[in-house]
Amino acid sequence: MLHLQSTSPDRWLTQVDQNLNAVLIDHAHCEQKAASTAMHLMFEYVENEDLCQQMTEIITEELEHFHLVLALLKHRNIRFYKMKPGTYGRKLKELCRRQEPDKAIDRLLIAALIEARSCERFVLLRDHLKDAQLSEFYGSLYESEARHHATYVRLARLYGSDDVVSERLEDLAAAEATIIAEGYELPRVHS
Repeated sequence: MLHLQSTSPDRWLTQVDQNLNAVLIDHAHCEQKAASTAMHLMFEYVENEDLCQQMTEIITEELEHFHLVLALLKHRNIRFYKMKPGTYGRKLKELCRRQEPDKAIDRLLIAALIEARSCERFVLLRDHLKDAQLSEFYGSLYESEARHHATYVRLARLYGSDDVVSERLEDLAAAEATIIAEGYELPRVHS
């Protein structure tokens, strides 16, 4: 289960249809950010061997996905460039508590929710896009996003009881649903 409390609004697929290239470029940036998040967690919680091992695997997979998206962009003659990020990740990170172990729980659960939303959106892209290559591409990625989601939730339980983590996940998922409903004016993977 992805622990999302909402589905993506139709507005998002309209954004995709209107500027697919921007969404594809943002997807490459998202893969970089996902690898960076895992790297930061690995350095922050270096004493947790299980977490470090899992982060190493996620970093490797996210960077592989980054290179796959770059290859897709190159194949389509779409220039990769720095772009203004959406507000989704920043708004979620603002919800993170400051004291440990709550901070660890929140950081892991926020990462889990971002992976869950990516999974949901990749399934939408797989089913919505008429381009067979892109449909197949997104169909090949969503399972890893679901696996990363489950890994982050499991790791959060190393820092708090099942009840504490489940309650916090509910709260963060409700906030994530609000952020998604608000959206972002520019087409992004999480707009």
